[in-house]
Amino acid sequence: MAIKLRSRREIELMKKAGEVVADVLLKLKQSAVVGISTAELNRIAEDMTRSAGAEALFKGVENPYGYKPFPAAICTSINEQVVHGIPSDKVKLREGDILSIDFGTRLAGYCGDAALTVAIGTIDRRKQQLMDITAGMLDIAIKCGRPGEKWSRIAKQMQDLAESAGFSVVTDFVGHGIGTQMHEEPKVPNYVSKELLKDDIVLQEGMILAVEPMVNMGTSQVVTLKDGWTVATRDGKPSAHFEHTIAVTKNGCEVLTVK
Repeated sequence: MAIKLRSRREIELMKKAGEVVADVLLKLKQSAVVGISTAELNRIAEDMTRSAGAEALFKGVENPYGYKPFPAAICTSINEQVVHGIPSDKVKLREGDILSIDFGTRLAGYCGDAALTVAIGTIDRRKQQLMDITAGMLDIAIKCGRPGEKWSRIAKQMQDLAESAGFSVVTDFVGHGIGTQMHEEPKVPNYVSKELLKDDIVLQEGMILAVEPMVNMGTSQVVTLKDGWTVATRDGKPSAHFEHTIAVTKNGCEVLTVK
């Protein structure tokens, strides 16, 4: 499928969806304290999404392996969980956890998608470094993206940052194009591969990318848990995840999932 280039009008519509995402994630970050359940965080997200007149992108997404559709508005992934964690009343946040929250909306036909990892209470130095490095990888993409730039050059800088700290980049999951659908072309890896070098992405004005580095403290290998959704590190070590929806403009990158 061809990569769709979006007009300024479409980018403005995506910014509106992105503002809902930003509002919800800010509220969830403030609400993510010791003792709260991940289901309660999901209820906050669902209420805010409904009040904004938006649609929760993740709720009802079909499972590729035949399990039940995703049941919530947000993904809540704790410690060794990488992505797609299912909110639950039985899961309550504890001191020292790190929590990755992924959330997306559709508003007036256009999508926004973002994620962040937050510390619950006081966390150890290595977990904090993991979060900082992963957020730093996203910053590299935002600062370096411009028309004519090859994505492989940006992905190499992102990967080098993670690996220089002794961490590993998840390779089973990548970012993606986004527009009227949550997942559009192209696939946007956070690392360099033979496939990327062979068929590189040259950034163009009007491209909209959901860039989402996922970084593990140990091995890059992951496993899917018995619920058919939650993905965790194979070695049980922590993982972090940050994401923004980003528009490539003539002047560089514009982050759409902020206010």
